[in-house]
Amino acid sequence: MGILNLLLVSPAAIPERCGGDGLIGEDMGLSYRMIVLGGDGIGPEVTAEAVRVMDWFGEHRGLDITARHELYGAAAYRAHGAVIGEAVMADLREVDAVLFGATGGPDYDEIPLEIRRRDSLLRIRKHMAVFANLRPVIGYDELADTVSMKAEAISGVNMMIVRELNGGIYFGQPRGVTVSANGLERGVNTLVYETPEIERIARFAFDLTKQRGGHLHSIDKSNVLECHQLWRRIVTRIGAEEYPAVSLTHMIVDNCAMQIIRDPKQFDVVLADNMFGDILSDLAGAISGSLGMLPSASLSLPDDSGRRRALYEPVHGSAPDIAGQGIANPLGAILSFGLALELSFNSPGEAEMLRQAVHGALAAGVRTPDIMAGGGTAASTAEMTDAVLAELQRLHDA
Repeated sequence: MGILNLLLVSPAAIPERCGGDGLIGEDMGLSYRMIVLGGDGIGPEVTAEAVRVMDWFGEHRGLDITARHELYGAAAYRAHGAVIGEAVMADLREVDAVLFGATGGPDYDEIPLEIRRRDSLLRIRKHMAVFANLRPVIGYDELADTVSMKAEAISGVNMMIVRELNGGIYFGQPRGVTVSANGLERGVNTLVYETPEIERIARFAFDLTKQRGGHLHSIDKSNVLECHQLWRRIVTRIGAEEYPAVSLTHMIVDNCAMQIIRDPKQFDVVLADNMFGDILSDLAGAISGSLGMLPSASLSLPDDSGRRRALYEPVHGSAPDIAGQGIANPLGAILSFGLALELSFNSPGEAEMLRQAVHGALAAGVRTPDIMAGGGTAASTAEMTDAVLAELQRLHDA
């Protein structure tokens, strides 16, 4: 069973794409298109490793994916005067998947603010209408010696954080820094959600929870914020009217942050707004040992054929302090490609194979510096991928 248990391409859409009988796989000659935006910092390094894994699946498992590499961030600005080209931006909505590396860093910060705002990752997410961000958090027994939490606390953790991605304080207006009449600077950001935005992310989270057979925690700050009082009221209504069989618990964000560290196994699906989902998923990175281990998938509503636009990216940032050194952890990017296998490329079995390969590589003791326990020699970015590829080959040959 996959981490998500949720196919991006609906069963009804498969016959149309596959020639009428609903079969999937290389025998049907399916082909897919992916745009790769390496971006800034370590982004190009880790996405290159994910593409190496993609190429292995093409060579050994018959998966036909064409990857088109495009510039994003400081490199794009130096080449074209824009963070992302308009033609590339338009094509993000047309391909089967987008793999993104990272954004930000000293070079990116030198781009004029108005250009950064116009072409930012936030704009990409809004342009693609990928409102549902999925961030799986897994407890790796193989990394128990590197995680600051107790081994018994992380063992068996399989948490899915569902983050609303197209609204909230990251997009609300007004925003900005102004100078008041008294000469003092004043910073403003606006937290705003309308009913349809909350309804669609709530239904997505309830659907996912129902398919996983688990429990939904909805996170808010309704004891202080009116916006989150609305959030709680709508999530409660959707649950009662449309998903009465799904168990729902509301939790204040402060308590949730503590509970994720105290007892992470109590959580199955966690629903949160844009900012809280961002913060809580980074906090949950402590369970997996490093932000470098965390993948994500961002999905739109399905179109008439059942297909969703999809953006895949590791949760970590651009890490400019280690960029170019060949020591970044590629597993977040590789596992993000694994989510694409499951959700965009209709290959959940291959996705599970890749997850097993990651477990196998870690069990063999191959570690990049961020997940080293102390002592020994850390693997390079490429060596970490080599270990995953070796495990894939072993599983393939078995």
